[in-house]
Amino acid sequence: MPELLPGARIHFVGIGGAGLSAIARVLLERGYEVSGSDQNATPTTAALEAAGATVFHGHAARNVDGADMLLASSAVDDGHLELLAARKQQIPVYRRREFMNALLRGHDTIAVAGAHGKTTTTSMLTHIMQHAGKDPSYIVGGAMGNTGRNAGVGSGRSFIIEADEYGNMFHGLAPQLAVLTSVEHDHPDFFTTLEDLKAAFEDFLASIRPEGMLIVCADDPLALELALSRQSAQAATRAYAIENSQADWHATEISFAGEQTTFDVLLRGKHQGSVSLSLPGAHNVLNALAALAAAHERGVAFETSARALASFKTTERRFQIRGVRDGVVVVDDYAHHPTEIEANIRAARLRYPGARIWAVWQPHTYSRVQRFWADFIAAFGEADRVLVTPIYAAREAPLEGITSQALVAELRGKLDARRAPTFECAASMLRQFADAPAVLLIFSAGDANRIANLYLCGEA
Repeated sequence: MPELLPGARIHFVGIGGAGLSAIARVLLERGYEVSGSDQNATPTTAALEAAGATVFHGHAARNVDGADMLLASSAVDDGHLELLAARKQQIPVYRRREFMNALLRGHDTIAVAGAHGKTTTTSMLTHIMQHAGKDPSYIVGGAMGNTGRNAGVGSGRSFIIEADEYGNMFHGLAPQLAVLTSVEHDHPDFFTTLEDLKAAFEDFLASIRPEGMLIVCADDPLALELALSRQSAQAATRAYAIENSQADWHATEISFAGEQTTFDVLLRGKHQGSVSLSLPGAHNVLNALAALAAAHERGVAFETSARALASFKTTERRFQIRGVRDGVVVVDDYAHHPTEIEANIRAARLRYPGARIWAVWQPHTYSRVQRFWADFIAAFGEADRVLVTPIYAAREAPLEGITSQALVAELRGKLDARRAPTFECAASMLRQFADAPAVLLIFSAGDANRIANLYLCGEA
């Protein structure tokens, strides 16, 4: 187990990624020396440099010289030259799941896990706790709209963390309070089958401290199944839902009007009050319910939580409105799974009734596209137009027959679908064919969010 000694230098391989950049920021704020490497310079690496980190653009064995320990991204292979150099110099090498216990030691850990919704729920809960004066530390999978950052060190006892299942990172958390938003097969490059993923979530739930609590979405069948299978005298469980009226926390009277979503909240049948959000979609009502329930367990009054949610700003790339051009609204979203894409298209329909919905999709990883091919084709059913860019490979090699051309060919049997070979071409096509009133939903967990800038102002 890593020991974080005062003055230590921690080197990050893949420091620009969502997971490692947040940890790096926390360590910087705690006074540690931080260095790291990544292939490309990004706004994230620039922000870390401004905060005091040394960032190497490109990988080299010499980058690790002088480090006391090395933390590697889940996407980094064990044969990476910097990991090999560290081991040669007897510098300890860790993955996130091995490192988290040291980072969280001494805190009341609140972990938000799930296939979908965990980033927004973590952000909502962090914002509520900050609004209530609890001043938590936090790690989120994207820059929060209210703080402009994806991590921070607070003076309070709580540490709120987005519990990532990839690489089994969340197995290193041992939370006092856990939220489970949903369970659905994803990351087929790591979890070969749904059973593999379920087993990983079972282990996460088993890591909740005996005196702790689980808050689970009762509208998600697999999440509820896993929660019920672990119920014991050791850990309490609370449920939240829209459809399941027997849940402890229940949202009713949901309405969508313009930029506002409103709903009433019942706690064990007793009316608590109303909540107003500036985010559309039933999935965001569930995210808010989860945050309300978790905040309640940490002593925050409902009225305080509701006021906080009214001022909540969406997290970066989570239905983030990037701008408007000639009556066409541009929305940037990280959705890369069929369920997420479908939910966001429905949310756009609610928020912008009468507008044509353009889904601009950068498929993410060959293995995911191959595994969920039919689900992806079905997910775009409520869109008016679909524009598909080349597949974002991430860490993967191409798979035969898994191409954006093949996706478009199948989509064309159901709706108006086109392929854009480059981001510049995508922006040009959108300027030519997307007439107001319209909404451009840019779905990308890679780099296709650049299309927003290209469309709005002609630059990436």
